[in-house]
Amino acid sequence: MKASKIFSAVLATVICGSMAVGCNQGGKDDSNGLIKVGIINNDPNESGYRTANDKDLKATFCEANGYDASFSYSLKNDEQIAFAQKFIQDEVDYLLLSAADTAGWDSVLKDAKDAGVKVILFDRTIDADESLYEASIVSDMAKEGETAVEWLKGQSLDKYEIIHLQGQMGSAAQKGRSGALDDAANELGWKIVSQQTAEWSAEKAQQIVQSVIDSGESFNVIYAENDDMAKGAVAALDKANISHGVGKDVIIMGFDCNKWALEELKAQNWNYDGQCNPFQSSYIQDIIKKLENGETLSQKTIIMDEKGFDAATITQEDVEKYGI
Repeated sequence: MKASKIFSAVLATVICGSMAVGCNQGGKDDSNGLIKVGIINNDPNESGYRTANDKDLKATFCEANGYDASFSYSLKNDEQIAFAQKFIQDEVDYLLLSAADTAGWDSVLKDAKDAGVKVILFDRTIDADESLYEASIVSDMAKEGETAVEWLKGQSLDKYEIIHLQGQMGSAAQKGRSGALDDAANELGWKIVSQQTAEWSAEKAQQIVQSVIDSGESFNVIYAENDDMAKGAVAALDKANISHGVGKDVIIMGFDCNKWALEELKAQNWNYDGQCNPFQSSYIQDIIKKLENGETLSQKTIIMDEKGFDAATITQEDVEKYGI
């Protein structure tokens, strides 16, 4: 059923929501010797992080590196599951998955296993038995949240009145970053002035923060679960002439380490940014090579090292090295 794989030939179909754009629309040509890969990701326009992640995957899983790769995008779990079912029907060799939600994957991954399709998770974990996937290359989202919250504790504010801008609900990133803040707020009596999902969107974040400003509610921290939402929050503050950053009225916290966000940090307009590494394709390719060679993987879960950056200590070298 599976052809022998020799590294050579064809980057292909881009599926975005229900629309397909691209070339090589037909099924697998077993004579071309390519590794056939179906990649399911979140919308690349979701954030700067996701754009960098998608670009990295496309650079690696290309004709020159021996892959026939198809890409599907959605922020909805049911749509991603439908994409997975289609890839299984298309007899891909590998299914690479960054799940929109951690739940609901057992059935389709069992179908993949029965069909001989090897599943590799990237960027996000799922709630499924480990036997249903080969490996998981992920950030430790809970640790990202804990690192950020420990930094916030260390600011020793007289009071903590926090606007919490959440990412896509149910995603591993949202759960990890929200969980750490929820735990600290419950333990230390911090006040969560507003806790709403802006779904990673700067525009929605700006609207949420504007509504809090309009209500007259007091706040001194914005904990945004990605840089784009922090950017939207800052736009609302600027419109209302509310100062933000080091030594100012409102502490700004983001995640992902977009280069422009780290520059805001270095300029002390923001206070904290947590790293989330989008460059996972080399890890995935190493795993595929090992599996193709019949090797046994030494690790089921590979967690990438990440750190948090403080406006008081970040350097230009950090901006250049870690900015995405």
